[in-house]
Amino acid sequence: MNTESPIKRRESRKIWVGDVPVGGDAPISVQSMTNTETCDVAATVAQVQAIAEAGADIVRVSVPSMDAAEAFREIRQQVSVPLVADIHFDHKIALKVAEYGVDCLRINPGNIGRDDKVREVISCAKDKNIPIRIGVNAGSLGKELQRKYGEPTPAALVESAMHHVDILDKHDFHDFKVSVKASEVFMAVEAYRLLAKEIDQPLHLGITEAGGLRGGTVKSAVGLGMLLMDGIGDTIRISLAADPVEEVKVGFEILKSLKLRTNGINFIACPSCSRQNFDVIGTMNALEQRLEDIRTPMDVAVIGCIVNGPGEAREADVGMTGATPSNLIYVDGEPDHKVSNEEFVDHLEKVIRDKAAALDAARAEQEDKLILKSSA
Repeated sequence: MNTESPIKRRESRKIWVGDVPVGGDAPISVQSMTNTETCDVAATVAQVQAIAEAGADIVRVSVPSMDAAEAFREIRQQVSVPLVADIHFDHKIALKVAEYGVDCLRINPGNIGRDDKVREVISCAKDKNIPIRIGVNAGSLGKELQRKYGEPTPAALVESAMHHVDILDKHDFHDFKVSVKASEVFMAVEAYRLLAKEIDQPLHLGITEAGGLRGGTVKSAVGLGMLLMDGIGDTIRISLAADPVEEVKVGFEILKSLKLRTNGINFIACPSCSRQNFDVIGTMNALEQRLEDIRTPMDVAVIGCIVNGPGEAREADVGMTGATPSNLIYVDGEPDHKVSNEEFVDHLEKVIRDKAAALDAARAEQEDKLILKSSA
């Protein structure tokens, strides 16, 4: 199966959020944000770790007060994933979290206040090599832009973003990324398309306040899918009224579907019909839950009958096709053995885990060979 994406990505400047590259030739990173009370350090640390274990590259934490900044210090000491501090208006909070090891500041320079405050934050970010994320939202446009445009529009979002960009440019600060989010899909898409022509910094994609798990997933997939197909986007966050772990899962599924990122298993499964020889839906529910820990990129086909099953299984690393009297397991595209409907989910899980381990070992061996070759 062809694993190369046909998408030609927009050329952008590379910045670093902790040890994660964003932009340039770096993979598109996946982010999420905690929804715990930041001052509850234990709860926030637990959620950051859960988000990171789901595969997130970067985690954002809201820091609305100095008390939250002090809590951030403890959180930073207990987790290893890069952290972005979400700050509004108060430049002193930005300076404090910078002191405490933040990896990125999400703060709009035009909202900080006097120029000396802006200069102080930017100077601190320069000294500590901390990038800034400008975040424009259709729901919080300034009063002047609201009067000028009458309502949120793509042009209004971009004008707001460029106002903040100009401030950073004036202070010769270029390590930043920008988002222009809206909950209305077409507005967000057009705003990003316009902004992509104006700057070469990385763009952080998102359909803000997209909704619940099902509706928000669909809106995000449609909106981000259009932009990603255009080659636009260097890092993404799926904004769902749901567990942040679900945001990470959806983000990776979107990237995997466009062959822009690999992370874990890509399942190919039929919707099931009366031809099925086993419970496809129940099998898939069980496998998705059991195999969430696997990060090995691999294709697994689960097809209930012999009509489409063999064709899909031959293209997958592991496949199972429903047949009578026994189901047929494929490995590396070849029929390998048969299994009955009794306890076959346990058996299939083992086959998949064994294949993942083999792929990991082969990949490690190849990397070792490359290291030896480069050092020779």
